[in-house]
Formats: sequence, C-alpha cells, structure tokens
Amino acid sequence: MRGVAGVDGWDCWDGEAVRAVVRVCEGATPAEAFDTASADAWLAFDAGARCMDDRPWLSHAPAGAPGRPGRSAPTLLDRLRGRRGSPLASPVPPPPPAVALCHPDGRVREAALEAVRSAPELRPLLVVRCADWATPVRERARTLLAELPGVALFPLAELVLRLARRERGGFARALLEAALREGPAAGVLALTARQDRATYRLAYRIAVERGLLTPMELAATAATSGDVTLQDLCADAAVAVRAEGGGPAPDPAVLDRLLTARSPRVRSAGVTALRRAGRCRDAEPYLADRSALVRACARYVLRQGGDDPLPRYRAWCAEAAGRPAAAAGLGECGDRAVDAARLWALLEHPSPAVRLHAVTGLRALDAVVRERLTPLLDDPSPAVVRAATRALLPDAAGIPEPLLRERTAPDRPRAVRVAAERLLRAAGRHRWPGPGRP
Repeated sequence: MRGVAGVDGWDCWDGEAVRAVVRVCEGATPAEAFDTASADAWLAFDAGARCMDDRPWLSHAPAGAPGRPGRSAPTLLDRLRGRRGSPLASPVPPPPPAVALCHPDGRVREAALEAVRSAPELRPLLVVRCADWATPVRERARTLLAELPGVALFPLAELVLRLARRERGGFARALLEAALREGPAAGVLALTARQDRATYRLAYRIAVERGLLTPMELAATAATSGDVTLQDLCADAAVAVRAEGGGPAPDPAVLDRLLTARSPRVRSAGVTALRRAGRCRDAEPYLADRSALVRACARYVLRQGGDDPLPRYRAWCAEAAGRPAAAAGLGECGDRAVDAARLWALLEHPSPAVRLHAVTGLRALDAVVRERLTPLLDDPSPAVVRAATRALLPDAAGIPEPLLRERTAPDRPRAVRVAAERLLRAAGRHRWPGPGRP
C-alpha cells in the first residue's frame, strides 16, 4: 500500500488501503486483503479504516447479500440530501474486528481490543492502538500487549519500531527491547536478517550486548554491510575482545578481515586495533591507504609504536607510482618548507592517481598556488580536474574570467565544463539563464 501525507502521516484516500478495508468489511481476512507482513500496509489500513467514516456506503455489503435485506447504509444521494438512509433499511451490523480496531470512535476501538485475545493475526493493530491518542484505548491496549509472551513481539518488531517514532509509541518499543534481551537467542539472530534498517540495527545491538555473535561473525558483518552505523557497531565489537583486566589480544584472523574491508571506517577500526594487538609495525602499509581516515589511524599506530611515518612518506614519494596515496599522506604530516617542492614535482607524474593525491597533499599542506594549479583544469583525468577545482575554490576570484569562460564551451570535456562553472559560481561570476535563454 502506498503511504503519503495524511492522517498520522498516511494517506486516507489511498486507493489500495480503501480496497483492503472494503474487502475486510465484505468478509475477507486481513491476510487476504493486503500484505500483513508489511508494517506500512498495517499503518495504511489503519488510516484507511478511520477515513471510511466519510464514505460509509463503501464499508457495507451490497444489497442482496445474505442476511442483509434492503439497504443498510445511506446512498450517496441520501447523504447529499441530508438523509440517513431508507427507513426500511435494516440496522447496520457491527464492523469486523480488524475494522473496529481502527474505527474513528474511540469507544468502538476500545471495545474491539478484546477480540485480539482470540485473534493473534490482529496483534499488529493492538500495537498500533498502544500509540492511540485516546487514553482509555491506549491504556487498555498496553495492558493486553504486556500480557503477551515476549517472543510474540518478535514478528511485530518492524511495526513496533515504526510506531516508536510517534509521540506515544515508546511503550511497545520498551517491551520489545526487554523481550530481545531476555528472549531466545535464535529469535534475536533471526531479526538481524530483516531488511528493515531499524529492526536489524536494534537486533544487532542487542546481539552484541548479549554476546550472541563471534568476533569473526561481527568482523564479516562489518566488512560486508553497507550500513555505516552497523559497520561501526560490529567493527568496534569485533576488536573489543580484550577484557578490562587484561585478556587475549584480538584474533589475527578478525583483524585481517577488518583490514581487507572495502569500507574505510572498518579498515580504520582494524588499523587502530593493531596497537592493542602489539602489531604496530603492521600498520605501515596503511600509511598509503586511499582513505585519509585510514592513513591518519596508521600514523597514530606507528607513532604509538615509536616510529615516525614522515621518512617513509618522503621515500615513497620518490617512487610514487607504487603508492600513489603516499603523496596525500606526505601533505597531511609533512613540512611545507621541505615537502611542498616534492608534491609540486608530482603534478607532472604520468599516473593520474599520483597527480590526484599530489593535489590533495598540497591542499592539506596549505601550499596551493593558484597560478601553478590552474593548468590542471585541463588535465585529461576527470578525477584530477575535480581535485584541482576543490583546491582552487577558495581563490576562485583570482582566476581570470575569460580563462574560465573559455572552458565552459560545449566542445570541452564535461569535467572541465563543470569545473569552470563551479569556479565561476564561487567567484560570483556565474550567469544565470534569462527568459528565453538556454
């Protein structure tokens, strides 16, 4: 079901939600009407059922249905004329429990809560009512939810966490967290495989607190996950093996898994852990890592081990093709008076990666000279052009405007055109298109 702005953030007029409510009113179960595994679908159903009060002719079976002689609900014409329906119509029967739990009248919602005891499939709506704006409904729903066994909340985790964003949604979340801390480990680990981000983050946090995952499992998760929060959580937990009173160092296999991760944050955690493992010298290869964060961690670890990384950077820059990022590292810890000349010389290197990191090093060393760096706007490597642009932005006003205008011509490479436009905007010389102009 589609959810957009409306009642509590959901669209009352969502066609799919209305059709689901109508089907349930006609006798279908929620599982037959919509995807009951989706938290969004339950929230949309709740919003749609509350809005059915504006269209009651949709929520009743058509004339001729068994046990329903005549019309029991007013037609649209009756409503427009201010009538309540035919005087011969039979009384409107109560709505199904799923719809009653979402009824606009709080008294109806409160009375329908008892049906959840014998209908476990309606527990998602019990969770929704725990965040109800009506105090009697909310308190009764919370009492019923607290009576459920903790494991019964595991399938509802996504919905519970979605509702926790609401003003009164913290009660169910507190129950869920308590259940995860005390419940079976298999249930917690099963939630780590969920696709919902809030759900798997909470499950991993509880699993780490309970020690349900081995360091290697944590390292593998940190290395393969694309979620930055999960990367930090699992990487830190994977290397936090040493006890406070002194214990075994992190497993070398765990560190190796972290050190080979794609994410710089995970690699940096592995590099930092080398110091606690007594392997400070193993951080040397990471001095020339492509990530500035990893390079900084490697320099810290080497210094903690009594080594100075600066001589290594200077030696590597003499043969920069093998370690292109050494140029950036030299700029991050070098001496401007001594090392700036080395980096300027690397701008003529045939390798684009070396030129790119040389520009980065000059920026870090605060040794950028506008006249000497401007020619790199025509570099054949787009990455070098972007790096030169970033370095020139603070002094863009000093670049001759005709030089930049010339590089905005359509026949120039895209990277060059974009760089020239950025510098013109930074210098306050950008020409915005006027009426009728492209």
